[in-house]
Amino acid sequence: MSRLRSERGQASIVIVGGLVAVVLGALVLALVARGGGREARAQRAADLGALAGARAMHDAYARLFEPVFADRPRPGAEHLGKAAYLELGRMAAERAAHANGARAVRVSFPDGSSFAPTRVRVSVRDGFEVRTGDARRATRIEAAAEAELAPPTELAGSGGGYAGPLATRQGERMRPDVARAFDRMERAARADGISLIVTSAFRSDAEQAVLFARHPDPRWVAPPGRSLHRLGTELDLGPPGAYGWLAANAPRFHFVQRYAWERWHFGFTLNAHSAPPARPDGAGGSTLPAFVPAAYAPALASAAQRWNVSATLLAAQLYAESNFNPFAVSGAGALGIAQFMPGTAAAIGLRDPFDAEQAIDAQAHLMRDLLRQFPAIPLALAAYNAGPNAVAACGCVPANGESPGYVARILGLMSGAGVGAGTGLTVRLVE
Repeated sequence: MSRLRSERGQASIVIVGGLVAVVLGALVLALVARGGGREARAQRAADLGALAGARAMHDAYARLFEPVFADRPRPGAEHLGKAAYLELGRMAAERAAHANGARAVRVSFPDGSSFAPTRVRVSVRDGFEVRTGDARRATRIEAAAEAELAPPTELAGSGGGYAGPLATRQGERMRPDVARAFDRMERAARADGISLIVTSAFRSDAEQAVLFARHPDPRWVAPPGRSLHRLGTELDLGPPGAYGWLAANAPRFHFVQRYAWERWHFGFTLNAHSAPPARPDGAGGSTLPAFVPAAYAPALASAAQRWNVSATLLAAQLYAESNFNPFAVSGAGALGIAQFMPGTAAAIGLRDPFDAEQAIDAQAHLMRDLLRQFPAIPLALAAYNAGPNAVAACGCVPANGESPGYVARILGLMSGAGVGAGTGLTVRLVE
């Protein structure tokens, strides 16, 4: 009986101890769940705040590049200074974060020192108290998110594609310079007994949408906004009997077979998707934008004509690279007005990166080569900034924290100068 009472007492102690452990475990789980829920809420507030700030910046971005007239108002959107532009992003980010439960919100702009910032960062702080008996312990929760304006990452981003004049060959539309190159190639093929047929050329996004709806297989038909045909540089050619001749001869006329599995698809690579160059004398009809210092106008116009690259593209690039400072030196070691790395300068034959005229000519030379390698301006610009290998590896503008903003600023400058680059900016969460 004594042993039985002892065993019962021990069992009672075990049961009570188990109940205490269960209660304590439940309290711990409740505290963890409470903290986890607050962490999730804080992160959600930071994410939505960053996206809202970037969206407000996106909607106002073009106004940064609107020219200011001293003698007359400009119709349409008004110029917006950088401080006011950033304030729009800050207010939108704070509103969204507070609306989603955030208490303390801090908004910053990682690239705020640039002339057209594209990144916004939102930090959220929260906390809760843990009671242990009579003691209280405060636990802090922090969350952060960063969003940016960036060009679409794919090879042919969404947007309107080519928006300039079109020529017609065999009932199909294409860029005028593409048409002239096709004429030369068609004559050479005819001399060799080959008749070339154009089965498809320029297609707008709306036309591509109809085609994709009929054949919704992205292996054979690109979704709308993703087809290179939107650039006006692409030709689908036939008949099949001409494929061998095209493979051997098309490169002589600056056409390349885009995809190994599409023997009929050839793209024009000379000065892909850029605007006409400026006149060398800078006189009437020049495409040089107003922000170009007069001292560099002749060099820009001459280089644009020599290498068949848009003068506006080159000018916007110099503005973003060095603000036209011929003696600029970056922290990474890039030199001169066009910010050449020493190795790149040597490879392209640039002896003195601090000689502005030489550097501008080399810049145009390099951009001509990159525009031939990559079929869209955003990719060529990203290759200039991050290197062609990084762009070729992903077929995109690398999300490396620098290239998207660099490309966006140049596209914005080009748009403000009246030369669209055929692509729009997107808002994306990067952290």
